Amino acid sequence: MNYIKRKIESCLKQSLEMFPAVVLTGPRRAGKTFMLRNVLRDAAYVQLEDPDTLVSVKADPRGFLDGLSLPVIIDEIQQVPELFNYVRSRIDAEPEIKGRWILTGSQESILMRGVGESMAGRAGILRLSPFSQMESEKVTPFAGGYPEALAAGKNASLWYSSYIQTYLERDVRSIIAVRNLVTFHRFLRILATRHGQMLNKTDMAAPLGISVPTLTEWLNVLEMSGIIVRVPPYYRNAGKRLVKTPKVYFSDSGLLCHLLGIRSAAELARSPFAGAVFEGFVVSEIIKAQQSAGNEGEVYYFRDEQGLEVDIVLSPREGCAVLAECKLSATATPEMTVPMRRLAASLGREVDEIKMHLIHNPTRSARISPTAGEGVNVSSVKGFISDVFG
Repeated sequence: MNYIKRKIESCLKQSLEMFPAVVLTGPRRAGKTFMLRNVLRDAAYVQLEDPDTLVSVKADPRGFLDGLSLPVIIDEIQQVPELFNYVRSRIDAEPEIKGRWILTGSQESILMRGVGESMAGRAGILRLSPFSQMESEKVTPFAGGYPEALAAGKNASLWYSSYIQTYLERDVRSIIAVRNLVTFHRFLRILATRHGQMLNKTDMAAPLGISVPTLTEWLNVLEMSGIIVRVPPYYRNAGKRLVKTPKVYFSDSGLLCHLLGIRSAAELARSPFAGAVFEGFVVSEIIKAQQSAGNEGEVYYFRDEQGLEVDIVLSPREGCAVLAECKLSATATPEMTVPMRRLAASLGREVDEIKMHLIHNPTRSARISPTAGEGVNVSSVKGFISDVFG
């Protein structure tokens, strides 16, 4: 497989110059190991999911570390979380030496607990998601960004089926005791139909026959593993009466389309979920751009009790707000900007600078309106990411 340069590479190299260790997290099969082994060709490599290696490490962690040549990539370190303490002791013995320990893991809850307890101040923490549209032209709202799914082409559905089964068996069951995998599968598919909507746990739990606490636990596991993302509402004045329920999105639109039974880009275009898929795709691309810069910035949406709603609100710096509306239409019109303009007017006294963007899905054959209104930037997803994040 040919290597495709990842946007996070420069941030990775900076972190290796600043910290003794770097911890790289992200969903399974996002390309963490492939990137590290291509960028750090001189580093030794250890895979802790190898059964023989795992037994050896658990039997003698000190002896294992003593036998390593540095720098080293230790893959899936959450398999042996006690290793964090031994790595920390070696870092503390020579804190001035940077970039010798590169640790990866997919289960964020366990991995981050180990970092927080053992590696605070000693490790740069980065997160890698599947490919973004800025990294590969193959990434689309239908195809998503998982490298192996993109490589599979027409067989992507088979890859996603295998991914879900493996994820259920290896990750979910290792974190929580899911007694009924059939119910969990139904939960995933119901959640897919709620993509882009405000989260209503009671409404979801009832048809599944599970309790709200159980549903909450399942949602937490999906979020910690990078499968979904919750987008909170934006509000600057806590005294205002605003909707405070988060929206939920699947992080990868390809996986989402698979769960919705959408098997082609043409099917997606005809689907009633097309608009929500496109909106979630934009949210995911924003998060990927933030991660590539080493910045876990927040993405918000806005909705008040009068029904005014804006898809995306960003606050890249103090005193600045970026508002964005996502429209699947190939043609941008002034009417599409009305919600942003109304919100911008209400925020005028609270924010020094407001930028408005209309993100749509232009095609070569469609007639594109030259402007959607004064003061609004009109662009594709890729154009928006480039403009806002560089």
